[in-house]
Amino acid sequence: MRFRHPDGSTVHLAYCTNVHPAETLDGVLAQLRDHCEPVRKRLGRDRLGIGLWLAKDAARALITDPVALRGLRTELDRRGLEVVTLNGFPYEGFGAEEVKYRVYKPDWADPERLAHTSDLARLLAALLPGDVTEGTVSTLPLAWRTAHDTRSADTATTALTTLAERLDALQELTGRSIRVGLEPEPGCVVETTADAIAPLTRIGRPDRIGLCLDTCHLATSFEDPATALDALAAARVPVVKSQLSAALHAEHPHLPEVREALAAFDEPRFLHQTRTVAAGTLHGTDDLGPALDGAALPDETPWRAHFHVPLHAAPAAPLTSTLDVLQDTLTRLVGGEHPRTHHLEVETYTWQALPPELRPRARAQLADGIAAELTLARDLLTHLGLKELP
Repeated sequence: MRFRHPDGSTVHLAYCTNVHPAETLDGVLAQLRDHCEPVRKRLGRDRLGIGLWLAKDAARALITDPVALRGLRTELDRRGLEVVTLNGFPYEGFGAEEVKYRVYKPDWADPERLAHTSDLARLLAALLPGDVTEGTVSTLPLAWRTAHDTRSADTATTALTTLAERLDALQELTGRSIRVGLEPEPGCVVETTADAIAPLTRIGRPDRIGLCLDTCHLATSFEDPATALDALAAARVPVVKSQLSAALHAEHPHLPEVREALAAFDEPRFLHQTRTVAAGTLHGTDDLGPALDGAALPDETPWRAHFHVPLHAAPAAPLTSTLDVLQDTLTRLVGGEHPRTHHLEVETYTWQALPPELRPRARAQLADGIAAELTLARDLLTHLGLKELP
C-alpha cells in the first residue's frame, strides 16, 4: 500500500510475511498464493506491499538461480504484490516449535550474517518495483547480550562497514539504493534506541546503515517516543524503516487475576522478554515465565512483555496493548513536515502463539486479521494527512 505524504513523497506500508514462516522457495511461493493475495483481495486493493522474509535456504536458492529469481518477481506481479523491504532478522527456523534464543544466531560477529544480509540486499535490488529505487532490510541488533564481548563488537563493526561498501557497489551496479537497519530488541546488545547510537556512530555510514524502529520493542523497554526520536535525530541516526507492532501491557501485575491473564501468553515458541520500571530503573527477565514464577521483577509498577499482539484487537481486561505508543511514534515519524521514514511494516508474527481461544483456526481467519491490522494502520496514516494511492 502506498501513501502520498503532504510533502509529495511516497510512504510505503506492508505487512511482514514472517507470520507465515517458510524455509524454502516453494514455501515462499505458496505464501504468496495462500496468504498474501487473499489479504490484498480483502482490502480491495490492486496492489499490496509485503515485507518479505527469506530464510537462508530460500535466499540461497534465489541467489544461485537467476531463473528462480525472475520467477519470484513474476509471481509477485501476477498476484498484485510488491516488495520494498525485507525482514533480515530471522536467519532460519522461525517456524520451529521452539525458536527462543535461536533467532539471534548467527550474529554480526559470524561471517554468515554478513553473507546472508549481502544476499538479501542483492535480491531486494532485483525485486523492487520498476518505479522504486530505494529498499530497506531490517537486521539483528548485533547480538544477544551474553554472546558479545569487545572482540565480537570489533568484528561486528568491521562486518557492517564491509556491508556498507557492498551496498555502495550494488547501487553503482543496479541504480538501486539499499539501506539496512539494526532493530533494537530487549535482551540484545542493542536493546534500546539509545543503545544503537554508539555502534551506528562508530560505523559512520548513516547513508547505508541506520535503525529499524519496532514500536513493540520500543514500548517493552518503556522508551518515550519523543525522547528516542529526538536523540536519534541529534546523533544523525536515520530511521530507515519502522515496524508497527504493539506489546502486551499489564497495569497491575501484583494482582492474581492479572498474573493469571499473563500466564495465558507464556508459550514455548518465542521469547517474551518482560520489563518494568521501578524507582527510575529498568528491570527485566528474558521471558514471561520467569517474571511470573517468582520475585524476579518488581510488581508494584506496570509490566510490558515482548509479545506482538494484533493491532486492532487489544487483549481483554485486565490486560491491554501499547497501541498508544505505536500511534505516538507513527505521528512523530510521518506526521510532520517531512517523513522520518518512508517504509512502514506491520509485524504481528505471533498469531499462532496467542492463547488458543484467540488464535485464527483457518487461513481465512488469519487473512481477515491481517487485513484488519492493515486497515487500522491505513486509517492512522490518513488521519495524519497522508493520502492513500491506487
